[in-house]
Amino acid sequence: MGLLLGGSFLLLMLLGVPIGLAIGLAALASFVASGFPLEMVPQTLFEGNNSFALVAVPFFVLAGDILAGGGISERIVAFAESGLGRIKGGLSIVSTMASMFIAAISGSGAATTAAVGSALLPSLKRKGYDLCFSSALIASAGTTGVVIPPSVPMVLYAVIAGESVAKLFLGGFLPGALMGTGLIAYAIWIAHRHDYPLGDPVPGVEKWRRFCNALWGLLTPVIILGGIFSGIFTPSEAAAIAVDYTLLVAFLIYRSLTWKQFYRIVVGAGITSSLIMFIIATAKLFGWGLAFYQIPEAVAGTLMNLAGNRPLLILLMVNIIILLAGMFMETASALIILTPLFLPTIQKIGVDPIHFGLILVIGLAIGMATPPVAINIYVASAITGLTLEQISRAIVPMVLILVAVLLLVTYLPGITLLLPRLLL
Repeated sequence: MGLLLGGSFLLLMLLGVPIGLAIGLAALASFVASGFPLEMVPQTLFEGNNSFALVAVPFFVLAGDILAGGGISERIVAFAESGLGRIKGGLSIVSTMASMFIAAISGSGAATTAAVGSALLPSLKRKGYDLCFSSALIASAGTTGVVIPPSVPMVLYAVIAGESVAKLFLGGFLPGALMGTGLIAYAIWIAHRHDYPLGDPVPGVEKWRRFCNALWGLLTPVIILGGIFSGIFTPSEAAAIAVDYTLLVAFLIYRSLTWKQFYRIVVGAGITSSLIMFIIATAKLFGWGLAFYQIPEAVAGTLMNLAGNRPLLILLMVNIIILLAGMFMETASALIILTPLFLPTIQKIGVDPIHFGLILVIGLAIGMATPPVAINIYVASAITGLTLEQISRAIVPMVLILVAVLLLVTYLPGITLLLPRLLL
C-alpha cells in the first residue's frame, strides 16, 4: 500500500498537477482511507506553518523584490563592471560575480536573474556578446541565488528537518563559490574562443564614484549575515532587518523607489509568500500520509536493495531523483516533498543532515536552469525576447558544470561542513 501511494504521489508530480493542491489532496485521501478525523485537517494545516523560522520566508522574498525594483542591484552591477570590464570577457565575469553578490542579498534565483539580466543584458548585446550565451550564463549564475545565503529553500529545509538555519547558511558559501568559479572559467574560455571585446576603460575617479554609489547596497549582506553569525539576531530577525535596510536605502538614500512601485512590490511578494506558505501547510498533511503508510521506510528499503547498501551509489541515485524533480517541479514544492522522503535513508547511511540539505538545495537550484520548468530561463527569456529553446541550447554546458559541482559537494562533505564546524 505504501509503495502504491508513493507511486501515486510521484505520478501527480510528473503530470504537472499544481503541487500544493496535489500534496493536499493526496494527503487528504490518505486521511480518509485511514479513518483520520477530518476535523483535524485545519489544525494540521495550521501546525504546518507554526514555526518562528518561517517568518523569514516572506521577509526574504520582499527584501529580494525591493533589491530588484529599488535600484540597488543596478548600482552594484555598475561598480562590478568598472573593476572587471577591461578583462577579456569581463562583462561575462561581471554577470557571474554580480549574480553571486546579489544572491547574498535576495535569496532567490529568479530575483537574482531578473536583477542582473535587466542591468547587464543590454550592455552585453551592445558590446557584441552572443545574446543566447549571455542569457544562459545569467540564468545559470542565478542558481547561486538559493545556494549562497541567505536562502529561502534553506530555511524551509531547516524547518522540515529540524536543523540549524545558521549552519545551513554557512554550509552554502563554499558550494556557491564553486558554482560561480566554474561558470566564470567557462565564460573566460568562451570569451577567448570568440574574441569578445574588452570593456571601455573607466577612470579611477569614476570607479571611486561608483563604489561610493554602490556602498549602501554592498553593505546589505554584511549586515544580514554578519548579524546572524555573530549572534546579534536570528535568521528570522535578520530577514526583517533586511527589509528595513533595503527600504531605507531605496527610499531615503537612492530615492529610486516610489510608493506606487512599493505597493506593487509588496503585493507581488505577498502572493509569492502565500503560495509558499500554503505548500508548506499542505506538506504537513503530506508528511503525515508518508509516515502513516511507512513510505520513507519503503523507499529506504528499495534504495538499499538496488544499491546493495553502498552509500556512494545510494547518494548517486538520490542525486538523480533530485535533479529530475528540479526539472519538473518548483523548488519549494520539491524540497518539501523530497526532504521527508529521503532524510531517513540518508541518516541511515551516516550522511550529515546539513550536508544532505545542501545537496538537496543545490540539486533543486540546478533545476531552475533546466527545462521544462526552468524559472531562471523564463526570466531571461522575458528580458531578452529569446525563446526558451534558444537559451536552453546555450545553457547545456553550464548545467553540466553545475552538476559537476553537485557531485563534488556530494562526495566531498567537507565542502559543506567545513565552515559550520569551524565557526559554530
